[in-house]
Amino acid sequence: MRLLPALAAAVLSITTASTAIAQCGGSFNSFVNGLKKEARAMGYDKSTVNAFFANVRQDPATLKADRSQGVFQRPFLDFSQRLISQNRIDVGRKKAQQYASTFDRIERQYGVSRGVLLAFWAFETDYGAFQGDFNTLNSLVTLSHDCRRPELFRPQVFAALELYTRGDLSPTKTTGAWAGEIGMVQMLPADIIENGVDGDGDGKVRLKTSPQDALMSGGKMLSHLGWRAGEPWLQEVTVPANLDWSKSGLDTTLPANQWAKMGVKPREGRLANLPASLLLPQGRKGPAFLAYPNFSVYFEWNKSFVYVTTAAYFATRLEGAARYDAGNADPGLSGAQMKQLQTKLKARGHDVGKVDGILGKLTRRAVQSEQQRLGLPADAWPTQQLLNAL
Repeated sequence: MRLLPALAAAVLSITTASTAIAQCGGSFNSFVNGLKKEARAMGYDKSTVNAFFANVRQDPATLKADRSQGVFQRPFLDFSQRLISQNRIDVGRKKAQQYASTFDRIERQYGVSRGVLLAFWAFETDYGAFQGDFNTLNSLVTLSHDCRRPELFRPQVFAALELYTRGDLSPTKTTGAWAGEIGMVQMLPADIIENGVDGDGDGKVRLKTSPQDALMSGGKMLSHLGWRAGEPWLQEVTVPANLDWSKSGLDTTLPANQWAKMGVKPREGRLANLPASLLLPQGRKGPAFLAYPNFSVYFEWNKSFVYVTTAAYFATRLEGAARYDAGNADPGLSGAQMKQLQTKLKARGHDVGKVDGILGKLTRRAVQSEQQRLGLPADAWPTQQLLNAL
């Protein structure tokens, strides 16, 4: 007996989060036996469960990849210039023409602009060219067994089992990214169950080989995550030198016309009649953007501040926006210095998450708070001056 799709989705959302932490670690074989027992309790028959888990192995390469994400320590200008090349822009615009009817359909059905999906397609797999060669099941079970984020990955194991029962995943042959994402826009098994779309009409959802399926599925997922149809997400602006920098950052949202009264101006076009936050990825002397409500949806796709900002900016470039004005940002901190700063911020009672040398949302918030306390320009960009002052 197989689990019905509707029931599977419900079970995936509630069944394991409360017990995942207690069930991680220990003997890998015992852990897999626990997964099998839980799958049987969910209604999957014994032969299906045994076949699904028959060849599962712990993957050290997955753990190494999970621990080696130093690229996110890079500041926005460096990170964006590494990811955005003229070739990626040219290929993206060609793909937009090649799959114009698919993008038109996505915009009609889900309200997601083509540049948004093109940017994800480019960054996740270089437009499908490099989708990852990690065994998907091995990666998911390995990350579930690891006690760092089991609550995220354990439900995905059972989502993969559901896909297997449908004939849409092979426990030995399906490959993808180290974190278990599959296909051209890299979707986790539970997201495929909820948002998979047969975009090319062949009766199957093939995210690895069908751009139409992958793009339609990505558009549906963004819609379900809260994307607002027909609205912008990010717009480059210029800012006056005397702005109250403490109002910058994602924690402050003001109507765009209020930003305009404060001297914030669009580099191109007009400001949208929407609430927005002023984003200064490298402080008051670097690029400046207004982030509209759709920008928050990016964080449902990826949690990295620098990745999200770069993907959102690249999406505007693919739709014709000019290259940003890089400005003349103050020198930032090295990875080691960022860890030192995060340690000092934690000692002062700030929540910065993990001390990892990455300037994420929590660290930026803490930096801005300390800048205000010390009478420094509160633009959330950490410098040697701030580190010394702490």
